Amino acid sequence: MTDVVTAQQALLQSRYRAHIGPSDAYALVDFPDHANVGDSAIWLGECRMLRAITGRAPDYISTWHDFDPLAFRQACPSGTLFLHGGGNLGDLWPHHQQFREALLGAVRDRPVVQLPQSIHFTDDGALSRFAERVACHPDFTLHVRDRESLAIAAAHFACQVHLTPDSAFALGPQPRGPDDTPILALMRTDIERKAVRDTSLSGATIVDWLEDDADLPQGTDSAAREAQARARVARGLRLLSRGTIIATDRLHGHILATLLGIPHTVFDNSYGKLGAYIRAWTATSPLVRRADDRAAPAAAPVAS
Repeated sequence: MTDVVTAQQALLQSRYRAHIGPSDAYALVDFPDHANVGDSAIWLGECRMLRAITGRAPDYISTWHDFDPLAFRQACPSGTLFLHGGGNLGDLWPHHQQFREALLGAVRDRPVVQLPQSIHFTDDGALSRFAERVACHPDFTLHVRDRESLAIAAAHFACQVHLTPDSAFALGPQPRGPDDTPILALMRTDIERKAVRDTSLSGATIVDWLEDDADLPQGTDSAAREAQARARVARGLRLLSRGTIIATDRLHGHILATLLGIPHTVFDNSYGKLGAYIRAWTATSPLVRRADDRAAPAAAPVAS
Protein backbone atom coordinates (compact mmCIF):
# COMPACT_ATOMS: atom_id res chain seq x y z
CA MET A 1 0.00 0.00 0.00
CA THR A 2 2.74 2.45 0.96
CA ASP A 3 4.52 1.98 -2.38
CA VAL A 4 1.33 2.75 -4.30
CA VAL A 5 0.77 5.94 -2.30
CA THR A 6 4.35 7.22 -2.24
CA ALA A 7 4.82 6.62 -5.96
CA GLN A 8 1.80 8.75 -6.76
CA GLN A 9 2.86 11.46 -4.31
CA ALA A 10 6.31 11.65 -5.90
CA LEU A 11 4.85 12.05 -9.40
CA LEU A 12 2.37 14.68 -8.18
CA GLN A 13 5.25 16.73 -6.75
CA SER A 14 7.10 16.54 -10.04
CA ARG A 15 4.04 17.52 -12.08
CA TYR A 16 3.15 20.49 -9.85
CA ARG A 17 6.73 21.78 -9.74
CA ALA A 18 6.73 21.99 -13.52
CA HIS A 19 4.23 24.86 -13.21
CA ILE A 20 5.17 26.75 -10.06
CA GLY A 21 8.05 27.48 -7.69
CA PRO A 22 8.83 29.02 -4.31
CA SER A 23 6.94 32.26 -3.58
CA ASP A 24 5.16 32.23 -6.96
CA ALA A 25 1.72 33.82 -7.18
CA TYR A 26 -1.17 31.60 -8.28
CA ALA A 27 -4.93 31.22 -8.31
CA LEU A 28 -6.94 28.04 -7.70
CA VAL A 29 -10.53 28.05 -8.93
CA ASP A 30 -13.64 25.86 -9.11
CA PHE A 31 -13.76 25.20 -5.36
CA PRO A 32 -16.16 22.26 -4.76
CA ASP A 33 -18.94 24.06 -2.89
CA HIS A 34 -20.95 20.89 -2.29
CA ALA A 35 -21.02 17.95 0.10
CA ASN A 36 -19.31 15.32 -2.07
CA VAL A 37 -16.30 14.24 -0.01
CA GLY A 38 -14.18 13.21 -2.97
CA ASP A 39 -13.99 16.66 -4.49
CA SER A 40 -12.96 18.12 -1.13
CA ALA A 41 -10.23 15.49 -0.82
CA ILE A 42 -8.90 16.62 -4.19
CA TRP A 43 -9.02 20.30 -3.14
CA LEU A 44 -7.13 19.59 0.09
CA GLY A 45 -4.50 17.66 -1.83
CA GLU A 46 -4.14 20.51 -4.32
CA CYS A 47 -3.79 23.06 -1.51
CA ARG A 48 -1.24 20.92 0.29
CA MET A 49 0.84 20.43 -2.84
CA LEU A 50 0.73 24.08 -3.93
CA ARG A 51 1.49 25.42 -0.45
CA ALA A 52 4.40 23.00 0.00
CA ILE A 53 5.98 24.24 -3.22
CA THR A 54 5.22 27.96 -3.02
CA GLY A 55 5.11 28.52 0.75
CA ARG A 56 1.88 30.49 0.36
CA ALA A 57 -1.88 30.15 0.05
CA PRO A 58 -3.65 30.91 -3.23
CA ASP A 59 -3.82 34.60 -4.11
CA TYR A 60 -7.35 34.04 -5.42
CA ILE A 61 -9.96 31.28 -5.19
CA SER A 62 -13.52 30.95 -6.47
CA THR A 63 -16.30 28.48 -7.13
CA TRP A 64 -17.64 27.98 -10.65
CA HIS A 65 -20.48 30.40 -9.91
CA ASP A 66 -18.72 33.29 -8.12
CA PHE A 67 -15.62 33.87 -10.25
CA ASP A 68 -15.04 37.63 -10.52
CA PRO A 69 -12.65 38.59 -13.35
CA LEU A 70 -11.80 41.98 -11.83
CA ALA A 71 -11.21 40.61 -8.33
CA PHE A 72 -9.12 37.80 -9.81
CA ARG A 73 -6.82 40.19 -11.67
CA GLN A 74 -6.53 42.54 -8.69
CA ALA A 75 -5.64 39.72 -6.29
CA CYS A 76 -3.44 37.83 -8.75
CA PRO A 77 -2.04 40.24 -11.39
CA SER A 78 0.34 37.54 -12.61
CA GLY A 79 0.93 33.86 -12.00
CA THR A 80 -0.57 30.56 -13.03
CA LEU A 81 -4.31 29.91 -12.94
CA PHE A 82 -5.01 26.37 -11.70
CA LEU A 83 -8.34 24.67 -12.34
CA HIS A 84 -9.48 22.20 -9.69
CA GLY A 85 -9.21 18.56 -10.74
CA GLY A 86 -11.79 15.79 -10.56
CA GLY A 87 -14.17 13.95 -12.84
CA ASN A 88 -16.15 16.72 -14.51
CA LEU A 89 -14.26 17.36 -17.75
CA GLY A 90 -16.96 16.50 -20.25
CA ASP A 91 -20.69 16.93 -20.55
CA LEU A 92 -22.08 15.04 -17.53
CA TRP A 93 -21.56 17.99 -15.17
CA PRO A 94 -22.24 21.02 -17.41
CA HIS A 95 -21.76 23.87 -14.90
CA HIS A 96 -18.12 22.98 -14.32
CA GLN A 97 -17.43 22.41 -18.02
CA GLN A 98 -19.05 25.70 -19.01
CA PHE A 99 -16.95 27.50 -16.41
CA ARG A 100 -13.79 25.83 -17.72
CA GLU A 101 -14.56 26.84 -21.28
CA ALA A 102 -15.39 30.42 -20.28
CA LEU A 103 -12.08 30.72 -18.42
CA LEU A 104 -10.11 29.51 -21.41
CA GLY A 105 -11.77 32.22 -23.45
CA ALA A 106 -11.35 35.00 -20.88
CA VAL A 107 -7.91 34.31 -19.35
CA ARG A 108 -5.37 34.26 -22.15
CA ASP A 109 -2.53 36.32 -20.68
CA ARG A 110 -1.04 33.63 -18.42
CA PRO A 111 -0.65 29.86 -18.09
CA VAL A 112 -3.84 27.95 -17.32
CA VAL A 113 -3.35 24.47 -15.85
CA GLN A 114 -6.12 21.93 -15.55
CA LEU A 115 -5.24 19.72 -12.60
CA PRO A 116 -5.87 15.95 -12.98
CA GLN A 117 -9.25 15.11 -14.48
CA SER A 118 -11.08 12.16 -15.99
CA ILE A 119 -12.59 12.91 -19.42
CA HIS A 120 -16.02 11.74 -20.55
CA PHE A 121 -18.08 13.23 -23.38
CA THR A 122 -21.35 11.73 -24.61
CA ASP A 123 -21.82 14.33 -27.35
CA ASP A 124 -19.32 14.82 -30.18
CA GLY A 125 -20.36 18.44 -30.57
CA ALA A 126 -19.50 19.19 -26.95
CA LEU A 127 -16.12 17.50 -27.41
CA SER A 128 -15.42 19.56 -30.53
CA ARG A 129 -16.42 22.79 -28.81
CA PHE A 130 -13.99 22.18 -25.99
CA ALA A 131 -11.26 21.18 -28.44
CA GLU A 132 -11.72 24.55 -30.17
CA ARG A 133 -11.36 26.40 -26.85
CA VAL A 134 -8.17 24.49 -26.09
CA ALA A 135 -6.70 25.11 -29.53
CA CYS A 136 -7.26 28.86 -29.19
CA HIS A 137 -5.53 29.19 -25.83
CA PRO A 138 -1.83 30.14 -26.02
CA ASP A 139 -0.70 28.34 -22.84
CA PHE A 140 -2.98 25.57 -21.58
CA THR A 141 -1.77 22.37 -19.92
CA LEU A 142 -4.08 19.44 -19.23
CA HIS A 143 -3.42 16.72 -16.65
CA VAL A 144 -5.51 13.55 -16.89
CA ARG A 145 -5.92 10.69 -14.39
CA ASP A 146 -6.05 7.64 -16.65
CA ARG A 147 -4.85 6.31 -19.98
CA GLU A 148 -8.31 6.35 -21.56
CA SER A 149 -8.53 10.10 -20.88
CA LEU A 150 -4.98 10.49 -22.17
CA ALA A 151 -5.98 8.86 -25.46
CA ILE A 152 -8.98 11.19 -25.85
CA ALA A 153 -6.85 14.24 -25.11
CA ALA A 154 -4.07 13.18 -27.47
CA ALA A 155 -6.57 12.64 -30.28
CA HIS A 156 -8.55 15.87 -29.87
CA PHE A 157 -6.78 18.57 -27.84
CA ALA A 158 -3.92 20.73 -29.12
CA CYS A 159 -2.15 21.30 -25.79
CA GLN A 160 0.39 19.77 -23.44
CA VAL A 161 -1.15 16.66 -21.84
CA HIS A 162 0.26 14.64 -18.93
CA LEU A 163 -0.85 11.45 -17.19
CA THR A 164 -0.96 12.43 -13.51
CA PRO A 165 -2.41 10.81 -10.35
CA ASP A 166 -5.40 12.20 -8.50
CA SER A 167 -4.35 15.05 -6.21
CA ALA A 168 -6.07 13.46 -3.18
CA PHE A 169 -3.04 11.18 -2.89
CA ALA A 170 -1.09 14.23 -1.72
CA LEU A 171 -2.92 13.78 1.62
CA GLY A 172 -0.90 10.64 2.34
CA PRO A 173 -1.83 7.75 4.65
CA GLN A 174 -4.63 8.52 7.12
CA PRO A 175 -5.32 7.11 10.61
CA ARG A 176 -8.47 5.02 10.63
CA GLY A 177 -11.14 5.22 13.28
CA PRO A 178 -13.05 2.36 14.90
CA ASP A 179 -15.15 0.04 12.75
CA ASP A 180 -18.72 -0.92 13.66
CA THR A 181 -20.03 -2.81 10.62
CA PRO A 182 -18.57 -5.79 8.72
CA ILE A 183 -19.20 -4.33 5.23
CA LEU A 184 -19.75 -0.63 4.53
CA ALA A 185 -21.01 -0.03 0.99
CA LEU A 186 -20.40 3.55 -0.18
CA MET A 187 -22.53 3.64 -3.32
CA ARG A 188 -23.37 6.49 -5.70
CA THR A 189 -26.87 7.97 -5.77
CA ASP A 190 -26.25 10.40 -8.67
CA ILE A 191 -26.08 10.31 -12.47
CA GLU A 192 -22.83 8.30 -12.50
CA ARG A 193 -24.46 5.40 -10.69
CA LYS A 194 -24.38 2.04 -12.45
CA ALA A 195 -26.76 -0.69 -11.31
CA VAL A 196 -24.90 -3.07 -8.98
CA ARG A 197 -25.94 -6.67 -8.48
CA ASP A 198 -23.39 -8.57 -6.42
CA THR A 199 -23.52 -10.93 -3.47
CA SER A 200 -20.70 -8.99 -1.82
CA LEU A 201 -23.30 -6.33 -0.87
CA SER A 202 -25.52 -8.81 0.94
CA GLY A 203 -25.94 -7.60 4.51
CA ALA A 204 -23.88 -4.47 3.90
CA THR A 205 -24.57 -1.09 5.46
CA ILE A 206 -25.28 1.01 2.34
CA VAL A 207 -24.53 4.74 2.47
CA ASP A 208 -23.51 7.73 0.35
CA TRP A 209 -21.66 10.89 1.43
CA LEU A 210 -23.65 13.74 -0.08
CA GLU A 211 -24.95 15.43 3.09
CA ASP A 212 -22.94 18.00 5.04
CA ASP A 213 -22.72 18.07 8.83
CA ALA A 214 -24.80 20.79 10.45
CA ASP A 215 -21.71 22.49 11.90
CA LEU A 216 -19.86 22.92 8.60
CA PRO A 217 -17.58 26.01 8.83
CA GLN A 218 -18.90 29.09 7.05
CA GLY A 219 -17.19 31.71 4.88
CA THR A 220 -15.89 32.25 1.35
CA ASP A 221 -12.25 33.26 1.76
CA SER A 222 -9.37 30.84 1.19
CA ALA A 223 -9.03 29.79 4.83
CA ALA A 224 -12.78 29.21 5.23
CA ARG A 225 -12.99 27.17 2.05
CA GLU A 226 -10.08 25.01 3.15
CA ALA A 227 -11.74 24.49 6.54
CA GLN A 228 -14.91 23.38 4.77
CA ALA A 229 -12.94 20.90 2.68
CA ARG A 230 -11.18 19.56 5.78
CA ALA A 231 -14.52 19.07 7.55
CA ARG A 232 -15.97 17.20 4.58
CA VAL A 233 -12.94 14.94 4.25
CA ALA A 234 -12.96 14.24 8.01
CA ARG A 235 -16.62 13.20 7.66
CA GLY A 236 -15.72 10.87 4.81
CA LEU A 237 -12.83 9.29 6.71
CA ARG A 238 -15.07 8.67 9.74
CA LEU A 239 -17.69 7.11 7.50
CA LEU A 240 -15.27 4.79 5.70
CA SER A 241 -13.60 3.80 8.98
CA ARG A 242 -16.90 2.23 10.08
CA GLY A 243 -16.42 -0.68 7.69
CA THR A 244 -14.19 -3.65 8.47
CA ILE A 245 -14.16 -3.91 4.69
CA ILE A 246 -15.64 -1.54 2.13
CA ALA A 247 -17.50 -1.84 -1.15
CA THR A 248 -17.71 1.28 -3.30
CA ASP A 249 -18.41 2.66 -6.75
CA ARG A 250 -16.93 6.08 -5.85
CA LEU A 251 -13.38 6.76 -6.99
CA HIS A 252 -12.56 8.57 -3.76
CA GLY A 253 -14.13 5.77 -1.77
CA HIS A 254 -11.33 3.70 -3.33
CA ILE A 255 -8.66 6.39 -2.86
CA LEU A 256 -9.51 7.24 0.76
CA ALA A 257 -9.91 3.55 1.65
CA THR A 258 -6.40 3.06 0.26
CA LEU A 259 -5.08 5.94 2.36
CA LEU A 260 -6.85 4.50 5.42
CA GLY A 261 -5.43 1.02 4.79
CA ILE A 262 -8.89 -0.60 4.56
CA PRO A 263 -9.44 -3.55 2.20
CA HIS A 264 -12.18 -2.84 -0.32
CA THR A 265 -14.08 -4.11 -3.35
CA VAL A 266 -14.57 -1.63 -6.21
CA PHE A 267 -17.51 -1.48 -8.61
CA ASP A 268 -17.27 0.77 -11.64
CA ASN A 269 -19.31 3.90 -12.27
CA SER A 270 -21.43 4.51 -15.36
CA TYR A 271 -18.50 5.10 -17.75
CA GLY A 272 -15.62 3.07 -16.31
CA LYS A 273 -13.80 5.79 -14.37
CA LEU A 274 -12.75 3.59 -11.44
CA GLY A 275 -11.46 0.74 -13.53
CA ALA A 276 -9.44 3.17 -15.64
CA TYR A 277 -7.87 4.75 -12.56
CA ILE A 278 -7.03 1.41 -10.97
CA ARG A 279 -5.39 0.17 -14.17
CA ALA A 280 -3.26 3.31 -14.31
CA TRP A 281 -2.18 3.60 -10.67
CA THR A 282 -3.44 1.24 -7.96
CA ALA A 283 -3.79 -2.25 -9.45
CA THR A 284 -0.83 -3.55 -7.43
CA SER A 285 -2.32 -2.54 -4.06
CA PRO A 286 -3.19 -5.60 -1.92
CA LEU A 287 -6.09 -3.61 -0.47
CA VAL A 288 -8.20 -3.44 -3.63
CA ARG A 289 -10.26 -6.03 -5.48
CA ARG A 290 -12.34 -5.19 -8.55
CA ALA A 291 -15.84 -6.64 -8.40
CA ASP A 292 -15.60 -7.84 -11.99
CA ASP A 293 -12.44 -9.85 -11.21
CA ARG A 294 -14.24 -13.07 -10.31
CA ALA A 295 -11.00 -15.01 -9.94
CA ALA A 296 -9.82 -12.79 -7.11
CA PRO A 297 -10.68 -13.60 -3.50
CA ALA A 298 -12.92 -11.30 -1.52
CA ALA A 299 -11.12 -8.46 0.18
CA ALA A 300 -9.75 -9.36 3.59
CA PRO A 301 -7.84 -7.39 6.21
CA VAL A 302 -4.23 -6.72 5.21
CA ALA A 303 -1.49 -5.77 7.63
CA SER A 304 -0.29 -2.20 7.19
